[in-house]
Amino acid sequence: MSTAQEDMSGQRRNSVQKTEILDETMEEIPIKEIVQDTIDENGDEVEEVTQVTRKVVKRTMKITETSSTTKTTSLTAPAKLYGKDLSEYDEVDVDALLAQLSPEEINILAKEVDPDDNFLPPDQRCSYECTKSPTGPLDRKKLIEHINKQALETPDQPEFEPYVKGTVRGKKWIPPPRDQRALEVEEQIAIDMGDEYEQALSHATQEEIIDLAAILGFHSMMNQDQYHASLLNKGQPVGLGWDGITKSTQQKVYPMDPPNNTDVEESIKRVKEDDPKLIELNFNNIKNISDEKFEQLFEVLPKNEHLEVLSLTNVGLTDKTALLLAEAIEKSKTLRVLNVETNFISPPVVVKLVKALLKCRTIEEFRASNQRSAVLGNKIEMEITDLVEKNTSLLRLGLHLEFNDARHRVAAHLQRNIDRIRVQRLNQRK
Repeated sequence: MSTAQEDMSGQRRNSVQKTEILDETMEEIPIKEIVQDTIDENGDEVEEVTQVTRKVVKRTMKITETSSTTKTTSLTAPAKLYGKDLSEYDEVDVDALLAQLSPEEINILAKEVDPDDNFLPPDQRCSYECTKSPTGPLDRKKLIEHINKQALETPDQPEFEPYVKGTVRGKKWIPPPRDQRALEVEEQIAIDMGDEYEQALSHATQEEIIDLAAILGFHSMMNQDQYHASLLNKGQPVGLGWDGITKSTQQKVYPMDPPNNTDVEESIKRVKEDDPKLIELNFNNIKNISDEKFEQLFEVLPKNEHLEVLSLTNVGLTDKTALLLAEAIEKSKTLRVLNVETNFISPPVVVKLVKALLKCRTIEEFRASNQRSAVLGNKIEMEITDLVEKNTSLLRLGLHLEFNDARHRVAAHLQRNIDRIRVQRLNQRK
């Protein structure tokens, strides 16, 4: 570690060693002998033996070590990257550097980096690239036929042991013996109802036992017809008995609701003329209302002084027409109930509708659930909660709020509004 990388209040420990020779000896150790065939001066073949030895010096030494601690004070060096301080890279234009790279270099860089971005598709986030070219056009029908043919032609794997009916294979599980103390406790829990109750239950009919089970709340022992017949004292259905547990109740077929035959053009005309008999306008489930019709309705709605209930459920309201509705209800003078459920209104526009209720001051009930977005989100719910808490005339709100804080605050404020209005009406009667 260099001095520049140490801490300002760090300490270094220095060690000094002293060596002293006490004894020194030298030994010769033979390693091996090398035998070679040579020819002497007379021309005869002789063997020449060469012995290889190694000299070893043995020394006895005494080592004395002394240590000392020194305190140093230094500054920490700044972090560097490729010889430059990291602060110098803050002014580097990354887009300009990427523009200078070739497509091949960009691919190499993309393989080294895995961006943690959920908005990118997975094939652009991972470094795997399939460069294999297709062998031909895809024919789904032929592919399925080939898979089925391959499955039929593939032989089944034979069983090592054929199945024999009644033969037990493997080790049979035997439950361990129960503790005697647990059995004694169960015996003590047994309830002695007495001779009268025992005799009454032993001579009771099946219908009477079913009635008793319904009174005691044993719902799983009977079906709905038997349960309600016992509570209403209508007599049990004939022929069911305890077999009614496995039979489901036949569903009742209700007739379809008649279509909404409200004349849209005539209704808009009556709203425009401020018909005193038109107090409630119901356009629910009318599919073919155009945006132009909605614009005409919302344009004449602020001038009407008799309409109190406006229902626009499942009529295809979009953000464009909902914004016009928000402007219209700000100027409305008599509207008390507004229902825009089951439409295509986005959460921000729902907030604008709730905000418009602050200027209206006459709407007591507002419903806008089941819109395009199933979840409003925490931010939108908090905005709606803040707006509702400022509204002193709203009594009922039809919105699905996911967070407990928003639900509790809205419910508490609506209850305060209801209590205040009830007290006001009692004071007026007195």
